[in-house]
Amino acid sequence: MRVTVSRKAHFNAAHRLYRREWSDERNQAVFGKCNNPNFHGHNYELIVSVTGEINPETGYVIDMKDLADIIFEEVEIAFDHKNLNLDVPDFENLIPTAENIVVVVWNKIRNRIDNSNDLEVTLYETPRNFVTFKG
Repeated sequence: MRVTVSRKAHFNAAHRLYRREWSDERNQAVFGKCNNPNFHGHNYELIVSVTGEINPETGYVIDMKDLADIIFEEVEIAFDHKNLNLDVPDFENLIPTAENIVVVVWNKIRNRIDNSNDLEVTLYETPRNFVTFKG
């Protein structure tokens, strides 16, 4: 029997959506207010879901404390109160859109989750705008 367990977390971060090789006019046309040269911020909400078999010895799919620690170590320390464009090496050559952020987060967490378990990450950029990645 496979069960899904989920953990919520959050981080606050600034970013700017733009391509260095594009003109200011093209960046503005494509990214609009998200292209603000002085950056802008979001209060990101994160839901990390792990699906797997229940361990008969512990009753867990994954220990929620372990999952919380993984999220803290891999995401919150790296991203919280950071400028994603300037402070996070993962976005040195990657536009920090919600779509790209969720894939980066998934990859960081995937490396720490048992391969027999499935992983899904949902990232809310705003209460109404969110993305999900399942790998």
